[in-house]
Amino acid sequence: MKIKNEMADWGLRSASYWMTLFIAVGIIIVGVRFILFPRVGAAGFGIPLSNNADLAFGRIKGIRDIFSGLALLPLLFFRMKKATAFVFTAAIIVPVTDCFLVYLNNGPDPSQLVPGITAVFMAITSFLLFMNTQKTIA
Repeated sequence: MKIKNEMADWGLRSASYWMTLFIAVGIIIVGVRFILFPRVGAAGFGIPLSNNADLAFGRIKGIRDIFSGLALLPLLFFRMKKATAFVFTAAIIVPVTDCFLVYLNNGPDPSQLVPGITAVFMAITSFLLFMNTQKTIA
């Protein structure tokens, strides 16, 4: 079965594995920060909350971020490189959109650097994930 071969070829010795794990754990930490300290998280994001009614929006972003990280962990644990590559690549839309939204809200601002750099890092990681991915034929 190709899954077993793929598992043997990708894992702890792969840069793309660790890069993906870094993003997954990092976004979980960001999500926890948004849930526990929504004002701090939102200010760091670049769009501060304006009143107490906005706290729920910070927590909504936190849940989204935690889910994004957790969705990758089983794929990494089972060393499913191809599935990880597709899910991770689709997830690039999140930091790209975040960067764009911060720009629309603030204009050019240093707070755009984090989602912008994250998007570039994820694009590089996606490229590495798709490199040498074995083609499976049913």
